[in-house]
Amino acid sequence: MKSILGIGNALTDILALLPDDSLLELFHIPHGSMQHVDALTAEKIWQRLKPIGVQYVAGGSAANTITGTAVLGMPSGFIGKVGDDELGSLFFADQQRNGIKSCLLRGLHSSGRAMVFVTEPDADRTFAVYLGAALELVPEDLTPAMFEGYDYFHIEGYLVQNQHLVRRAVKLAREAGMIISIDMASYNVVESNNPFLHDIVENYVDIVFANETEALSFTGKEPREALQDIAEVCDIAVVKLGKLGSIIKSGDLEYDIRPWPGISIDATGAGDLYAAGFLYAHSLGLSLQKCGDIGSMVAAKVVEVVGPKIDIPRWKAVKQEIRERIQDPE
Repeated sequence: MKSILGIGNALTDILALLPDDSLLELFHIPHGSMQHVDALTAEKIWQRLKPIGVQYVAGGSAANTITGTAVLGMPSGFIGKVGDDELGSLFFADQQRNGIKSCLLRGLHSSGRAMVFVTEPDADRTFAVYLGAALELVPEDLTPAMFEGYDYFHIEGYLVQNQHLVRRAVKLAREAGMIISIDMASYNVVESNNPFLHDIVENYVDIVFANETEALSFTGKEPREALQDIAEVCDIAVVKLGKLGSIIKSGDLEYDIRPWPGISIDATGAGDLYAAGFLYAHSLGLSLQKCGDIGSMVAAKVVEVVGPKIDIPRWKAVKQEIRERIQDPE
């Protein structure tokens, strides 16, 4: 079985279901946005959330993907940085429980957290993110030994704001002969790092995952045309279309992937788990059609729960669906 290594912000998601936007307005956080906050603001929000009841889940985009590949049976590792605190311990314990080989370095600041507000009636998500120790991961932390023995390397787009770190990571991955994938993560990250992202994708990345807004920011074009442009600078381009499924292109081959049935209550982690299913299927040498289908299957399960973690019954169900899809003729 081929293996995968991920690198990303080691964050704990603090999930809160809110009846309205009053708390968001109190802290001047626009509905549906992803805002970075400082340590003081993060603490104030956390204290406000505690009385209303929250759910703590080890998260972070790449870490969510790596958790998915690990649960699917792919040997998986993760590089990140946490603080010497309760949230750091929670993050480490979650990775150990899922069989992930963790390389969690210790930072000076408290562990990063992503406060996720899920508001009624449409389960819209708003993020207030304090990166903390995760932001302390630097190029000098990375060594060739960390990359040894892995076949795939997955990067979350949020890291590209630390350009020197990402450049060293992809160079080490390329020297190790790994297949490199990136999830673009956020349209505003793409906008502010567009020249750098183009350079990294064109020179190092094999597989690109982007949603519609990220693809638009990267290429200036709508999904189908954006897919064409991205596929010209990497081996495999994937544009996710939410409830409409996804589209994939590699060379002259193009695939339309239908969405898998699911009752959506929270879209947190959908893109991350799509990547997990896709990369797992790709590691088995399956066709891109099946890779997309399996990505769609896994994503459909995570939107049925609050947060980025699929429960055991749903994992069992999706694994059975995957086995059946693998056996299907094209």
